[in-house]
Amino acid sequence: MSIFCCFENCFRQLNPGLAPPRPVRRRVPSISIDASQTGQEVVIIKNGTRICGSGAALASIPILQDKAYFEVKIQQGGIWGVGLATERADVNRIPLGDDNESWVICSDNVVRHNGIDVAKPSISSQEGDTLGIAYDHVQLNFYLNGKNMECPISGIRGTIFPAFYVDDGAILDTHFRNFQQEPPVGYGEIMAEKSILEA
Repeated sequence: MSIFCCFENCFRQLNPGLAPPRPVRRRVPSISIDASQTGQEVVIIKNGTRICGSGAALASIPILQDKAYFEVKIQQGGIWGVGLATERADVNRIPLGDDNESWVICSDNVVRHNGIDVAKPSISSQEGDTLGIAYDHVQLNFYLNGKNMECPISGIRGTIFPAFYVDDGAILDTHFRNFQQEPPVGYGEIMAEKSILEA
């Protein structure tokens, strides 16, 4: 290492205008809907932020940090669901929530897991609304236009990804940053593993 420093100093003396070397910055992957984790009839557009067609999709990065938040705007009504799933969820089979690998709030205003209606929020969403999803590895909570829907889900295990499904003309726009609503206190955008280690 000292030999390298010696050569570097000599080289700078010969070329005084030479700028010091810059550290190499690795690009941290950004989150979007993962085109490789979508159903066969799903259409992903707008740089991986809009889902339409028919089927399900997972996000490109799992939720690893303690408190993560993302949003979905119901751009167009139809049949849809939003929540969390493991990589084992079948993205060609909808609705999500009918298996043991997914936990979603659905367009019929029911939260489902393993084919069971596990919660029914007292407020319901409609076209144009924004759903917020907050997860802290203990509870999954849903928010409607910034208001807690008071239907927490616990007992979620495994490596978890944001999950979405659409059918019957539904269009969902995902927001993994630049949120429409203020996230709950302590929650923030989903970070890649490298970002968590550097934080």
